[in-house]
Amino acid sequence: MNEPHPYRATIVPVPEGIPRPLWSVMIPTYNCANYLRETLVSVLAQDPGTEVMQIEVIDDHSTKDDPEAVVRELAGDRVSFYRQPENVGYIKNFETCLQRSRGQLIHLLHGDDCVRDGFYRKLQRGFEENVDIGAAFCRHIHIDEQGNPIWTSYLEQPESGTLSNWLERIAVKQLIQAPSIVVRRDVYEQLGGFDRRMSCWGEDWEMWVRIAVHYPVWYEVEPLALYRRGATSLTGKSVRTGKNIQDFRQAVNIVREYLPSKSANKLSRTALRNYAFYALNSAKDFLSAGDSYGARNQLREALNCDLSIAIVRASIKLMIPIFRLMILSGLPWRQPANS
Repeated sequence: MNEPHPYRATIVPVPEGIPRPLWSVMIPTYNCANYLRETLVSVLAQDPGTEVMQIEVIDDHSTKDDPEAVVRELAGDRVSFYRQPENVGYIKNFETCLQRSRGQLIHLLHGDDCVRDGFYRKLQRGFEENVDIGAAFCRHIHIDEQGNPIWTSYLEQPESGTLSNWLERIAVKQLIQAPSIVVRRDVYEQLGGFDRRMSCWGEDWEMWVRIAVHYPVWYEVEPLALYRRGATSLTGKSVRTGKNIQDFRQAVNIVREYLPSKSANKLSRTALRNYAFYALNSAKDFLSAGDSYGARNQLREALNCDLSIAIVRASIKLMIPIFRLMILSGLPWRQPANS
């Protein structure tokens, strides 16, 4: 820990003499100013003041909107704004968020997500009551583009408190969405930033597992974070090509290296099976949408993750309708080299 890593940014401690608020709410954005207003309102409604909370928007050189105008109109000078001189990609923008933070606790709140009343107060209580925890998170609500609730994450335990056997659970499945989790800054200083080997999916899950390996994690049962699911979740290139599952597979291989040796292989196999089922569900969604290209690629990646009887049987059931749709759409089974 706390050593240079070829794929993770080094997060250096805040220099002495610089004021340290308790909170750093760091809001990365990229072409999402239409949601940023709602995000900022949800934070400012719980603002304890500048001495307690740093609030900063870090924009990855947006080209389709003006997030700074939203910040100035809504918050004046209360919220700082930083614009990348060029587009650096979302993981490096996350790194900038971590490096520019000054607080003891970091909340990385994406510019299209929100928090509900009580988020900061209740998660702060977790850190106050459990000084050894490295992170705290709450249940979250998935919302659509209009802010309507879709579903709420499952309860991890019946009461708020430090989670037991958390590593065994988070190591096999993504159970946390970014707006719901707060991490101590010195944890990032020890473990480094998000892993750049994942280019589109899985970098957050790998981080949450990495934290769970080294620190206890606290859980708030009340759903206090809103995670927005965009309409492009199926049509995005990374999902249609299967790159998202490739990244998850890469993340599983990375995580395996630092899991306890006695359980690493078993946990990794379970994780791959879970992501195979995730890919098969995506293939079904693509099939329902009439997209044989996306369905085929997700099916392929499911089999690349796991060849258990359950996965193979479920895959066979999908092959015939996918093949039929491909014939109707004129799409070859073999993917062109330049796709």
